[in-house]
Amino acid sequence: MPPTPPPCASLGRHCRELPVTLRIGAFGPEPTSLDHEATWLLGHTAQIDFGALHREGNDLMVDAVLRVKCRYLKHGAPASGAASGESRCAAHGYVGALPPESARPDQPRRLGGDQFAVVSAAALAPARLPLPPRSLPVLETRDDDINPCSIAPCKTADHTLGSACCRDMQLEIMCGQQDTTLEALVRSRQSPYLCKVSRDSVRALEVEMISACRYLDDEAENCTLHGRTRPDGRPAKPDLCSHWPDDEKGLHPGCLWWTPPVRKKKGRGGSRKAPVQVA
Repeated sequence: MPPTPPPCASLGRHCRELPVTLRIGAFGPEPTSLDHEATWLLGHTAQIDFGALHREGNDLMVDAVLRVKCRYLKHGAPASGAASGESRCAAHGYVGALPPESARPDQPRRLGGDQFAVVSAAALAPARLPLPPRSLPVLETRDDDINPCSIAPCKTADHTLGSACCRDMQLEIMCGQQDTTLEALVRSRQSPYLCKVSRDSVRALEVEMISACRYLDDEAENCTLHGRTRPDGRPAKPDLCSHWPDDEKGLHPGCLWWTPPVRKKKGRGGSRKAPVQVA
């Protein structure tokens, strides 16, 4: 069943962008307990503009703008009922010119060389994250030096090939049950760029969103934080990127670590295992 259209009064910026507050997680006994989670989230800047981190009670939050248009927004074309340069709301029938999108902030994460912007003690700040020194020079790359994920045949729901786990993400949007307008606006976003909206608490919605990570290299294949360390010795790469789920949930088909489901043979009661894709 399609979602109920939001109760909009006109065309506006909400047709293409949605201001929200995202919950990152709860503070633990250590002041740096959320550094990895926050660094991971704030890395995904392709379709999200992040504001300043702030604390609400025992939770770390960040204000953000989700750059995903409404599924009911149609641009000027004969089939849409709008003239060239105009837009139309397929839910309410509003026709006209959309206001300009709000300006996108500069959100660098790779600052050049060993300098990166990462979250430390609940604040985004530049840090020098060196790679460990090698005792001997490497004359040529060996097979075990290649990141297998860079050649895995995984792809996101919009059919972008490669590094799917660095593009797909789960978000917790703060939205109380009484905020029916915001919930309708969230549920009306264009799939698959924002989809699988569910409510597991009275305070928030959980969604899946496509927004590539800015810590990827220029080829958008390898994580530039991989192998680097923070000044206190902790890995620079968020631990969420290295700890795979034991039950294989959340992995993309085509991922090197994904095992296809067992298929039962028809009429014989037996089963066979589908071949595993290997890059």
